[in-house]
Amino acid sequence: MTEAASPPRSAGTPPASPTAEEFAHVQQSAEFAELRSSYRSFAFPLTVAFIAWYLLYVLLSNYAGDFMGTKLFGNVNVALALGLGQFATTFLIAWWYSRHANAKLDPKAAAIKARMEAGE
Repeated sequence: MTEAASPPRSAGTPPASPTAEEFAHVQQSAEFAELRSSYRSFAFPLTVAFIAWYLLYVLLSNYAGDFMGTKLFGNVNVALALGLGQFATTFLIAWWYSRHANAKLDPKAAAIKARMEAGE
């Protein structure tokens, strides 16, 4: 990539097509490393936590039948409550990730994309 500024694009001009070398250069940049780190520091711990939560449910279902069959109220037992909790946490994590991506990931990714399409 050159240091010279490229001419501004007009509204109807398609974005530049970055080369493989330009992609590799951006991938090695500190800005891209920060974006990747921000994603990983959010996604990996939540993924591990959710898998552990899911496996706990499966293990309890298989090995703690008496506990899972404990009635909480009416016909609702622990297994049903924890099963519904699985759905609730799935939606909660999706909502939380969406907020994180909109606030932290998308602006950084858009800035990188805009520079690449401008040929910078």
